[in-house]
Amino acid sequence: MKETALGIFAVTYVCLLMFPKRRSYIALASAIVFVLIGILPTGDILTAIDWNVILMIGGTMGIVSLFIESKMPSLLADIILDKMPNVKWAIIALSLFAGVVSAFIDNVATVLMIAPVAMDIARKLKISPVNAIIAIAVSSNLQGAATLVGDTTSILLGGAAGMNFMDFFFYQGRIGIFWVVQAGAIISALILLWLFRNDKQPIHLTEKTIVKDYFPTILLSSMVLLLIVVSFVPESNKLPETNGLICVALMVVGLIREGLFKKNPSRVVSTFLEIDVQTILLLASLFVIIGGIKEVGIIDDISKLFVSFAGDNLFAIYTLIVFASVIISAFIDNIPYVATMLPVVASIALQLNVDPTILYFGLLIGATLGGNMTPIGASANIAGLGILRKEGYEVSSSTFMKIGIPFTLAAVLTGYVLIWLIWA
Repeated sequence: MKETALGIFAVTYVCLLMFPKRRSYIALASAIVFVLIGILPTGDILTAIDWNVILMIGGTMGIVSLFIESKMPSLLADIILDKMPNVKWAIIALSLFAGVVSAFIDNVATVLMIAPVAMDIARKLKISPVNAIIAIAVSSNLQGAATLVGDTTSILLGGAAGMNFMDFFFYQGRIGIFWVVQAGAIISALILLWLFRNDKQPIHLTEKTIVKDYFPTILLSSMVLLLIVVSFVPESNKLPETNGLICVALMVVGLIREGLFKKNPSRVVSTFLEIDVQTILLLASLFVIIGGIKEVGIIDDISKLFVSFAGDNLFAIYTLIVFASVIISAFIDNIPYVATMLPVVASIALQLNVDPTILYFGLLIGATLGGNMTPIGASANIAGLGILRKEGYEVSSSTFMKIGIPFTLAAVLTGYVLIWLIWA
C-alpha cells in the first residue's frame, strides 16, 4: 500500500507541475483515488481537512473583494505618492506599501490593487512601468509570510503549528517571524534603491481617488482586531475553527449589508465570484492526500531521508530546508509544497527531539520568498506580468530575474540568519 500511495503522490506532483491551470482538479482526482483504494479511510476524510484554514481563506477573500471595491487601497497609494519627489522613491514607496497591504491581504489581490497606480504614473511620465510592477509583485510576496492572514502558506503554518495571529509577532517569549520579515523588507528595499538609482524623473499627482464607502475598511480592520483578541483566549476555551468563523462571519455581514441595505445584489454575486474556489478545492484535496501518505508512513520516511542526509545536525537540516525550499518554490507553486512539507518538518523535529519552530519558520521563509526568483514562482508575479502583458509589455525571464534574484537573496539571507540566531 505504501508503494502505491507513493506512486500516486509522485504522479500527482508531476501533473501539478505540467498542468498548473488544472491543479485543483488533479488534486481532487488524486484525493478521490486515495479514498477509493483505502489509503485514507473514509471516516478520516473530514478530520484530515483543516477546516479552520479553509474558512479563513474563503472569508478573507470575500472581505478583501469588498475592500478593493471601496477604492480605499487606491486612496492610500495616492496619499503616499503625493509625498514622493521622483520615480525612484515612488517605486520604493509603492513596493513598501504593497508589502504592508500584503501582510493582511492576499498577494495577488495586493498586486491587482496597487499595480494600476504604477501603470498610471508610467503613462503620465511616458516611462516603462516594468520595474515598478515587478517591485510591487516581489514585495507583496515577501510580506505574505509576515502575519497569519498574509498568505495561504502562513495560514497553513498557523494550522499545522497551532499558531494564532499574535504568535507571528511574539512566540514562546521571543520575537516572531513578522519582525524577521520586516528586517528582510528593509534590506531588500535597499537593493531596490540601488537597482532604481537612475530613475530620477520628478512626479506630480494631479488628483486623488475618492472613497465613498468606508464600511469594507471597517470590516477588514475588525477582522484583524478580532483575530488579535481571540489569540489571547486559551485554545481549550474556543473552537479549533474560531479564526475561520470570524473571517466568514464578517464576510457575511458585508454581504448582507450589500444585498439588503444597499440593494446591490450584483455586488454580492461578484464577491462570491472573487472567492478563489480553485485554491480552496486544491487545499482541501491536498489535506486528504497528505493525510493518506501520513497514514501509510511516507511522511516519516521523507523526514528520515532529510535526517540521514544532514547527519542529525540541526543547522545542516535547517539550512537544507531553507535553501531547498527557495530553489523548489522558484519553479513550483509553494502552496502544495508547504502543505506537504509541514508534516515532514514536524516529523524531523520529533526525530531530533527539538522544537519544530525553527524548521517551520525556515520552511516558510524559503518557500514564500523563493517564488520571487522567477516569473512563474509566485502567483503575485504571474498577476503582475499579466497586467504588463495587457498593456503591451512582454517581460523576459532575464529582465524579471535582474530584480527578483538580488531581492530574494537579500531577504532570504536576512531571514535565514535571524531565524537561526533567535530560534536555534
